[in-house]
Amino acid sequence: MTYRGHVIIFTMSNQNRLLRAWSLRAFCFCLGLGPFSALPGFASEIAPADHVVVHKAEHKLYLYSGSRLLGEYKVALGLSPVGTKEREHDFRTPEGRYFLARRNTRSDFFLSIQVSYPNKSDELRARKNRWAPGGSIMIHGSPNVPKHPADYYASNDWTDGCIALSNSDMVEVWLRTQDNIPIDIYP
Repeated sequence: MTYRGHVIIFTMSNQNRLLRAWSLRAFCFCLGLGPFSALPGFASEIAPADHVVVHKAEHKLYLYSGSRLLGEYKVALGLSPVGTKEREHDFRTPEGRYFLARRNTRSDFFLSIQVSYPNKSDELRARKNRWAPGGSIMIHGSPNVPKHPADYYASNDWTDGCIALSNSDMVEVWLRTQDNIPIDIYP
């Protein structure tokens, strides 16, 4: 069997069954083999998230299934992380309730999931001040064409207002979430 145009990289660890399950899910997804939950024995190991929470002050993103914590991830935020996003080009990460809107495998960053910013409240606030509210807020990995060393992205807030994770964490978040689930972003 020949697969053209696909590059599949596995990080396999005999000691980490969960990582193998994620790798298998990614492999099945890339090859179009159907839903991962249909694979016997693995559906119970990869619980899908039904809610995402970001605490900006902690620089953490949390995935939940009901009240059960599924994962905790370190994040980088906008260059000006304190306060809610008010307008386009203010380099702030929004605060409030949004939803995961769509996925992009061809973004300028390693995978991206769009956040439904701006919501009605954001639009009203911006309109009141005669500002454009901005948009294109994403959860994403590192830049595909980095302008700084890797350490910079791991230890600084560097986005234009997005929520950035390491590429390996981005894969986990990508695989455990789906569109239209809520994301709450707190100060």
